[in-house]
Amino acid sequence: MADDLEIDLDAIQRRMDGAANALRTEFASLRTGRASASIVEPIMVDAYGQMTPINQLGTVNVPEPRMVVINVWDKAMVSKVEKAIRESGIGINPISDGPLIRLPIPELNEERRRQLTKVAATYAENAKVAIRNVRRDGMDQIKKAKAAGMGEDDQKMWSEEVQEMTDKAIAAIDRALDGKQHEIMQV
Repeated sequence: MADDLEIDLDAIQRRMDGAANALRTEFASLRTGRASASIVEPIMVDAYGQMTPINQLGTVNVPEPRMVVINVWDKAMVSKVEKAIRESGIGINPISDGPLIRLPIPELNEERRRQLTKVAATYAENAKVAIRNVRRDGMDQIKKAKAAGMGEDDQKMWSEEVQEMTDKAIAAIDRALDGKQHEIMQV
């Protein structure tokens, strides 16, 4: 019966890692004044009757530190890709040259850098909330196992294990946030 009462720590860890990976993806989409292909990853284009990511409509390259170039494969899609970039809110005005779309990355001013650090903090807080939700689910599993006959010592051991995993995940998010904020504020 004791084997039935074990808590799946691997599943809890996977879910916490998933929250951290989602945060890394969100951080990659934040513009830091340097060109990155990940800037356009979240942008969806209305192509062929459905929403399609830009990287499925063309090749995204970074030929210079302050330029992203998208080589759109279907010339009929160039205007739709341009429109999607303008409406995405990334603050970059695309320049079209045949099938090529150039995205010049402007210098960030001090005010915009501060706004981006706040956005990064919001992303980090959302990831922390997700991790705390995973922790709560793990603690609920432990409470159910206790009701099914788990001993006090086992309950305490599992609770401490879940709390330790939570603390490590939140510390990793804090480190990632500090690194991203430092990166954003660099001139």
